Amino acid sequence: MSTVLARRIAAVDWLRATRDLDTEGVAVLPRLLNAGQCAALRILYSHAERFRSRVVMGRHGFGRGEYQYFAEPLPPLVQVLREMIYPYLAPLANAWTQRLREARTFPATHAEFRAQCRAADQCRPTPLLLRYGVGDYNCLHQDLYGELAFPLQVIVMLSAPGADYDGGELVLVEQLPRRQPRPRVVTLQRGEAAVIAVNSRPVTGRRGDYRVKLKHGVSTVLRGERYTLGVIFHDAR
Repeated sequence: MSTVLARRIAAVDWLRATRDLDTEGVAVLPRLLNAGQCAALRILYSHAERFRSRVVMGRHGFGRGEYQYFAEPLPPLVQVLREMIYPYLAPLANAWTQRLREARTFPATHAEFRAQCRAADQCRPTPLLLRYGVGDYNCLHQDLYGELAFPLQVIVMLSAPGADYDGGELVLVEQLPRRQPRPRVVTLQRGEAAVIAVNSRPVTGRRGDYRVKLKHGVSTVLRGERYTLGVIFHDAR
């Protein structure tokens, strides 16, 4: 499984993905997971012992729906995605921090980055499964869990739009300086992934690079049930 998935990750056009992230703050990756793998992850949602916590969004004003954070050890598919995508994103993360004149640099491997998280007292894993039913949605937010945050994250669609659910689009909103927010809607097919900026990204203007903030959410699900996997590379306090 890990070898096949590693080949799929390696086959991604990472030059194009990097360009898309630089220009739009999002890159859509081809189908990383097959239908069987998506189904296997969806089934895990009912196995409470695989998770460290469950969040019902309505109780916190986050929207409607719920999600669960995986406990360690992570499911093998999730572990492979986290470890093998990170090295392709680390160079862009370092380029962004340099353009934004930030001192932090990110190591080449996810194992080294997790060591940095532990040193910052961020030890709880953050990959999560999200489940939405009819009428559910996710308010605009950022997935920041401590002082140390990797600038990029991955969202993998585990359900088939049009077959399993309607509505429920991934919504991205960028706050441009001195301008109205810019929205974007991303529709993912089952097994596809979106790489997005976690908090902010650099944009080149007439006077050099400036910081653009990004939030993401999910529009209202109109029919059926929608599952997604969130792969966040930094851990939580």
